[in-house]
Amino acid sequence: MACPREGERAPEVEGIQVGGSPTVVYFFPRAFTQGCTRELRRFVELLGEFEKYGARVFGVSADGPGTMEKFASKYGARPPLALVPDPERRIISAYCAGGGRGARRVTFVVGPDGRIAAVLEGLRRAEDHADAALEVVRRLVGR
Repeated sequence: MACPREGERAPEVEGIQVGGSPTVVYFFPRAFTQGCTRELRRFVELLGEFEKYGARVFGVSADGPGTMEKFASKYGARPPLALVPDPERRIISAYCAGGGRGARRVTFVVGPDGRIAAVLEGLRRAEDHADAALEVVRRLVGR
């Protein structure tokens, strides 16, 4: 299976809805770690902005459902931001986002047409993924 790249259709996987509106799929290594916590908190802080543009946000890691529920609850994640457990790494594999025993930090922004508009990786700080993803969503929506 080829890794998805900008301009290509996003993988269709259970648990992640793409197409119809801008969608952010961000992968993170492990819940409750310092960088992953900062990243989630920033997505939560910007949630109103993502909502304004009609965007959905999915955070994916190899953590189990119980851990992801606690992580979401502790830091106020709510729709349209959903944390998706992927302990079997099906979503992680479909997006070629594996790293170590789980996922590496990478963010995919998918346009309403279902095509990948941006792949964000190697940003200086974990929380920068939220800001960079929002900028791409703004460009996609044209506001």
